Amino acid sequence: MASVLTSLGRSRRDEGDDGAFYDNPRFVTHADDGFINKLTNIYASVLSPGDRIFDCMSSWVSHLPDVDYGRTVGHGLNEAELAANDALDEWFVQDLNREQSLPLDDDAFDAVLCALSVQYLQYPGAVFSEFDRILAPRGRVVISFTNRMFPTKAVRAWRVTDMDERTTLVKTYCRAGGLTVTETITEQPQNNPLVAVIARKE
Repeated sequence: MASVLTSLGRSRRDEGDDGAFYDNPRFVTHADDGFINKLTNIYASVLSPGDRIFDCMSSWVSHLPDVDYGRTVGHGLNEAELAANDALDEWFVQDLNREQSLPLDDDAFDAVLCALSVQYLQYPGAVFSEFDRILAPRGRVVISFTNRMFPTKAVRAWRVTDMDERTTLVKTYCRAGGLTVTETITEQPQNNPLVAVIARKE
């Protein structure tokens, strides 16, 4: 697979171990209430009761609507945060910048969610290919982000671009993974701008 990012593009100010950086739990939200409420509404419009959901790069909260989903699996880098997330039925810890292959079955999910974290992926093409693999046919991906980040851990390709260019970058990630972009939502619900790129497995 051709790499989506160049070596320079995937470089970071802090190339230290990600597990060590995220070792201490952060029980905070990384966007304001306006962003979070809008994201929950977007999830409500995309997801259906009974859906099997993979929440990639998750934390102690998934921002999901209060709906009975079939199965919700979380992934992240901090065990304490994932254990505290009541929305998750199960979870696992994995550094996607070291190992992109997910320990999940083919066609096992109806939706993949990734909120406020895509800027940290150094090998997004490989990760998004995994999204495509684990999704059932017609499954959806929702990638959301704002203008906030941990700048030392975000890849250079993200840090040096504006919000429109970041949107284009996420669309490139989706296409590199074999997904079809179906919708882009751009709003300013409060102080933090919101972008959600929605894609589908064919």
